[in-house]
Amino acid sequence: MTGISLVMGVIASPGVASCTLGAKGTEREPLLNDSIALFDFFEYRGNDDIYKANPLSDKSEFYSLLLPGSYPDPSICSNGKGDYFLATSTFVYYPGVPLFHSRDLVNWRQVGHILDRPSQLVNMEGQHVSGGIFAPDIAYNPYNNTYYMITTNVGVGNFFVKTTDPYGSWSDPILLPEVKGIDPSFFFDEDGSAYIINSDDAPDNKPEYDGHRTIRIQKFDTENDCTTGDRIIIANKGTNPETNPIWMEGPHMYKINGYYYLMTAEGGTGGWHSEVIFRGESPMGPFKAWSKNPILTQRHLDSKRPNPVTCVGHADLVKAHDSKEWWAVCLGCRPDFDRQFENLGRETYLLPVKWSDDGFPFVTQGDDVLPIISKREGVVRGDTVTFGNFNCSDSFDAPVRGLEWMTLRGDAHQLYSLEDYPGYLSLKCTETSACDKLTPAFMCRRIQHHKFNCSTRLLFDPKTTGQKAGLLLFKDEAHQYFMAVEKKGDTRCLSLLKISDKGSEVLARHDIGNGSKDINLSIESSGDYFTFRYSVGCDDKWKSLAEKIDAIYLSSNTAGGFTGTTIGLYATSSNDI
Repeated sequence: MTGISLVMGVIASPGVASCTLGAKGTEREPLLNDSIALFDFFEYRGNDDIYKANPLSDKSEFYSLLLPGSYPDPSICSNGKGDYFLATSTFVYYPGVPLFHSRDLVNWRQVGHILDRPSQLVNMEGQHVSGGIFAPDIAYNPYNNTYYMITTNVGVGNFFVKTTDPYGSWSDPILLPEVKGIDPSFFFDEDGSAYIINSDDAPDNKPEYDGHRTIRIQKFDTENDCTTGDRIIIANKGTNPETNPIWMEGPHMYKINGYYYLMTAEGGTGGWHSEVIFRGESPMGPFKAWSKNPILTQRHLDSKRPNPVTCVGHADLVKAHDSKEWWAVCLGCRPDFDRQFENLGRETYLLPVKWSDDGFPFVTQGDDVLPIISKREGVVRGDTVTFGNFNCSDSFDAPVRGLEWMTLRGDAHQLYSLEDYPGYLSLKCTETSACDKLTPAFMCRRIQHHKFNCSTRLLFDPKTTGQKAGLLLFKDEAHQYFMAVEKKGDTRCLSLLKISDKGSEVLARHDIGNGSKDINLSIESSGDYFTFRYSVGCDDKWKSLAEKIDAIYLSSNTAGGFTGTTIGLYATSSNDI
């Protein structure tokens, strides 16, 4: 991860950059263009209480919350040789579908993105932030030594990409117009045959109720990269059809000990979410539901229980190559405090799988709660992991952006540079804003903790009304907080703007004068509220711009949608905000 440092630790007070201005190591301030905002660094520090209250006691333990922040719809695969790969949804964020690798299921490292060029992410403009790429499935076919990722682009349809080198480039999309519906996945059988399974409409497109779905299967020709034969319904409605179950989706198929297992989510990705399983003797069915379904859920538990995880489901299974252990990845949400909301989105968990006496896998039964800490005997947790309280910093010294950085709907290469002003991220002020369903000058990363602090140093000299730059908290096109340096009259000011579908509301505004173009910005989250602070020039005293700004405004409870909140560096000249 070039240019990025990642350190396990706890939050500290926001630091102020050196009084030295300009290019790092010099006394020369860069010549500023009024349409360019320069960001010297970005720091993110997580400080969630749950990790401090539940420390890991030995090196074989890890937090079940494997990927905190908006990493939903996880899918996992093994090549059987000791390599595991994991992918998640990204919606309209670019690049798409982060790819993580592990050799032991505990220590994970992001190695790239599967969809990392514009030709793989078409028709993204015009889509809401919760559109785009849904529920990727990653699979390995040992018969041709090929990795496949199949997914839905809401603006295009279902498609897949493939590669023999998962660390390198993946193919351009191969469209599957005959595969309707959403959430496709691959199944490669032991005899070399291949199938695509997905969630689809009710039989004959005549639903008996809202949420009536089917699971369908079709053979796949790996030599010609196309489906063959008829699409067959192998599950209708859900595990107990007489109760009108809803939103059977996210299907996966496995062959274990001679049986075929069909596993799907059920209940929708909200509070009623669950995972269920069926078993049959052929991939074409018939399939019989396990009598003790669901195999994973938290929907019936007391919402006031300590450290609740809700919305649990959309799981995928993997067998450890070096033991008889099975593990599941799934999504879940962590509601914050007493108000039961969350800004983090749906996160990825890694959980141990048990087996029933009658041969079915399960993660929870009865009142089982998801464990905060899990353990893999014989595995040593490394010093740099994806979970817990960690600090991240980027000094923008590298010519390419780090893997955690994202833009909206496109690569935004014409709007930012890491080379024009060495040691800085430069963003152009354009008329496009983060309210538009286009690509703004917004470089962001996921929020991964309820309690966190983000800070940056900004050099910016706006000359006209409308030019703004600073830190943006972004949930969607109509739910944002923007801490912006802008021009008002003859002087510069720092404003906190609450952005909605009705425009922007000024929550706070301070005059910062026309002297130093150097300003430090900080956003701190207590979970419930945000605090916005700043300092100007060489002043090492932080000033408060606004405190106790309600975080629930950026939550899914308020805004809806499938994504979590992101934070990032933003510039615009739009007069609409």
